[in-house]
Amino acid sequence: MPVRAVLWDIDDTLFDYTGSDRAGALRHLRAEGLLTAHGGAEAALRRWRAVMETEFARFLAGEVGFLDHRRARARTFLEAPHLSDAEADAWFGRYIAHYEASWVLFPDAGPVLEELAPLVRQAVLSNASTPNQERKLAVLGIRDAFEAVLCADELGYAKPAPEAFHGACKALGLTPGEVVYVGDKLDIDALGARDAGLTAVWLDRAGTGEGPGEEPPPGVRRIGGLAELPELLRGVTGFGAPSTIR
Repeated sequence: MPVRAVLWDIDDTLFDYTGSDRAGALRHLRAEGLLTAHGGAEAALRRWRAVMETEFARFLAGEVGFLDHRRARARTFLEAPHLSDAEADAWFGRYIAHYEASWVLFPDAGPVLEELAPLVRQAVLSNASTPNQERKLAVLGIRDAFEAVLCADELGYAKPAPEAFHGACKALGLTPGEVVYVGDKLDIDALGARDAGLTAVWLDRAGTGEGPGEEPPPGVRRIGGLAELPELLRGVTGFGAPSTIR
């Protein structure tokens, strides 16, 4: 079946979320005088990451909204459960200012989006909120590369649920077999896409799947950087449908 679209993850695939979050959090916690209280920079950053992962999982599970998950991150990190919404919003907002000042694309993101633009349709499937990701893509200067930004909050399902991938394919008017999904997480992105019937490409920037005898799971293609993607896609039957973006 011809490949007609590439569906992209954003965070830690096109956008260096981990690097931007680390830099922003470090600046924020230093400005708030919280590094010493948590045993130094690395210990504070580990706690920051752990709190984020716990509260973001609650958002993905539908237990809280996106704004409430941010408030919970502030209250949990500060061990201040009685912090008002306004106080939590203000504290987290100060982090956001540092975080957004650190936003950066991976160097290989822009070139590959440009190379694929005349060959295939491109869209985004993300577990974050639509307004957040729309704004991020606009600030980073790549929003126009995508004909659609499809996120868990509007789809009603989060990756790796097959319904998330199927909802994105439906929004594009395509079957799963006509879509390639590219993401950095083996379980959430690659295996989720594969099990939903899409062509799954795992972006393994860290090289975790390169050891002796290490092979990606059946049905998953592994790349170490986005510059490898066009050549990989040329080996996929029917790759090269013209883009519909105008």
